[in-house]
Amino acid sequence: MNAMLGIFNLGGGEIILILAVVLLLFGAKKLPELAKGLGQGIKEFKKATRDVTDEMHNAMDETPAPPQRKLPPATVVSTEPERTVSQTSPSPKA
Repeated sequence: MNAMLGIFNLGGGEIILILAVVLLLFGAKKLPELAKGLGQGIKEFKKATRDVTDEMHNAMDETPAPPQRKLPPATVVSTEPERTVSQTSPSPKA
């Protein structure tokens, strides 16, 4: 708490004055509700910060998936029997 007060350079008298002004503005009945709402807001903020930090750590720890191999295009297989073509040598000219 002292480190936080050191940032704004506030002393004990200034803190008491600020609390008195808040008490006058919101009243004694609204002050507990205000403090509860402030506490819940801080709790939600810390939770969201922790979730984002965890998500970033998980994303950095994951190993990238190996690249997928491209498969050659499928070959078409014919169901018809092969036709053979006989090759004859050209006849000699006389």
